[in-house]
Amino acid sequence: MARDGQPVRLYVNGAILGYQRGLRTQNNSVSLIKIKGVDSKADTDFYLGKKIAFITKSSVDGGKNGSKYRVNWGKVCRAHGANGVVRCRFARDLPPASIGGKVRVMLYPSRI
Repeated sequence: MARDGQPVRLYVNGAILGYQRGLRTQNNSVSLIKIKGVDSKADTDFYLGKKIAFITKSSVDGGKNGSKYRVNWGKVCRAHGANGVVRCRFARDLPPASIGGKVRVMLYPSRI
């Protein structure tokens, strides 16, 4: 707990930009994520290996363990370009409807 009684947030927000792609092909198993506050390739080094959560609402009330949400977990693999975008692999490929959506970049596991 923080000193003022508020819980500590263990994630940073990110946005899904799309899939890794070339001019005529795209690789659906690698997603491109823009992490909030990360604007250079050097800044992405801290996030390599961190877990990512793509959270969606479940259509079934009280699905697994009574939760109303589903989570697709992934991992930051490497940087993509020079502007703070990272490549990520998820347990299940992200659906096309998720492009433009939000993810949570967890601040664990730590590599320090």
